[in-house]
Amino acid sequence: MRRRGCLALIGLPGVAAALLLAGCAAPPETKPASRPLVYPPSPDEPRFVYERTIRSSGDVLPDAGAGALRRLVTGEDARGEPLVKPYAVAVARGRIYVSDTVARHVQLFDVPGGRQYRIGEEEGPGQLVKPIGLDVDAAGNLYVADIGARAIVVYGPDRGYLRRIGGEKWFTRLASVTVDPEGKRVYAVDLGGVTSENHRVRVFDAVSGEHLMDIGRRGSGPGEFNLPRDLAIGLDGRLYVVDGGNFRVVIFDRQGRYVSSFGSVGKQYGQFARPKEVAVDREGNVYVVDTAFGNFQIFNPDGELLLFVGERSERDGPGRYMLPSGIAVDEDGRIYMVDQWFRKIDVFRPHSLRPEGGFLRLAATPAAR
Repeated sequence: MRRRGCLALIGLPGVAAALLLAGCAAPPETKPASRPLVYPPSPDEPRFVYERTIRSSGDVLPDAGAGALRRLVTGEDARGEPLVKPYAVAVARGRIYVSDTVARHVQLFDVPGGRQYRIGEEEGPGQLVKPIGLDVDAAGNLYVADIGARAIVVYGPDRGYLRRIGGEKWFTRLASVTVDPEGKRVYAVDLGGVTSENHRVRVFDAVSGEHLMDIGRRGSGPGEFNLPRDLAIGLDGRLYVVDGGNFRVVIFDRQGRYVSSFGSVGKQYGQFARPKEVAVDREGNVYVVDTAFGNFQIFNPDGELLLFVGERSERDGPGRYMLPSGIAVDEDGRIYMVDQWFRKIDVFRPHSLRPEGGFLRLAATPAAR
C-alpha cells in the first residue's frame, strides 16, 4: 500500500462517503462479482481487490488422483476438509495456518506443495486443547497459543512437536502469541479477566522458554491494559497491542517502553467497538479487526486511518462478516480475514499485484469461489 495515496483518500472533500461505500458496498452473496470487488470503490484509486474465499482445503488445493478414495475414508465432501470454527490465521510463503477451536487442531494448507495437514491432533505433548493465536518465525517454526492448556506450543517446519513455553502458572487467560522474525523472543498476551489483575504481555526466550519481562499492567493509563487481545511487531521492532477494554491500540518500542496509543470507543472512522486481532505489513501499516463493526481498519504506523474494508452482515458474501476474529498479511501484501460465524477466510490482494503474482498464485490453484 502506498501510504501517501491512502492518506489522500481521507483528506479530500466527500471522502467520508467514499470510505463508507468501501466498507458497505453490497457484494454478491454466493458468486464472484462480474466486476472485481475493490476497496475503495471508484472514483478513488483502488488499493485492494477481493480475490477468493477459503472454506475448506478444496478451495486452495488441487484434488489429487486419490481424492475420491480419501473422501470415502474420511467422510469429507468434494470441496475438501472444511473449517469448523476458525479463529486465527498465519501465512508464510504460501503456507496458510488456521487455528480451529472446535476441531482442536491447526489446519495447514500448503499451497505451493499442494498438500493439507492437521497439526496438534495426535496424542502426546504436542496435542492441542483449544488453539487460538498463531504465528510463524522466519525459520518456519509454528507457535500456537493454546488457551485450554494455558501454554504456547511450538512445532518445527516439518510440523513435529518441539517444545512448550509457559504453562498454567504463567497465564490467566492466554489470548495470542507473536514471535519476532528472528525467532528469539515470544510475546504472549494474557487477557486476564474481570476478576484478574493479570492484563499484560509476557515475554519469553523463544528457545529456552525463559521468562524475560512483562509489559503493561491493568489500568487505563499510558501503557496500561484492560483485556488486551493481540500483539503485532512493526517497523523498528515497534510493538502494537490491541487493548480491547480500553478500545485502542497501544504502541511500545522494542524494549517494551510506552510510545503512544491510538483509537477510542465509538462508531466513527478510526474508533473501535470490539477490536480483536492486529497485523502489520512490510510498510509498517497496521490492520485491526473489529468484531462489532465486521471489518478491519488500516492505519499508518503512527495510527492515522487510511482505509477500512468489510461490513457487518447476517448474510455471507465477500467482504461480509458476522464474527470476524483473525487477520494476517503475507509477504506479498495479501490480507487474510477470518470469520468464525461464516467459517471462512476472505483473501484480498493488493490491486498492484497480479493474480498470478506471489506465493498464493491463482493460476496454480482452483478458481476463487
